Amino acid sequence: MPTWTAPNPVNLVDLGFMDARSKLIDLAAFLDRVQKAGQDGDFRVQALKAALEQLSLDQPIRAKEVLLTFSDPSTEPIEKATMQGAIGAFKG
Repeated sequence: MPTWTAPNPVNLVDLGFMDARSKLIDLAAFLDRVQKAGQDGDFRVQALKAALEQLSLDQPIRAKEVLLTFSDPSTEPIEKATMQGAIGAFKG
């Protein structure tokens, strides 16, 4: 009968670093283009910048905090939608 051996631990940095690095560079390039176009005051860009601040938290709640940055904080439902589709960030 074969004996069970524990799997080798996965190095998450080896698996995900290059992908995360690429996404961060893409985001920086996007913000550069938006700024050069004079569109950095858009509420969605401001939400991205606010979300970026959450990345420096030293707690494993970054994903939650980033998501909340884009979310509508209201608790009361509205009577009728003002538009169709999502825009990715709460306009406020």
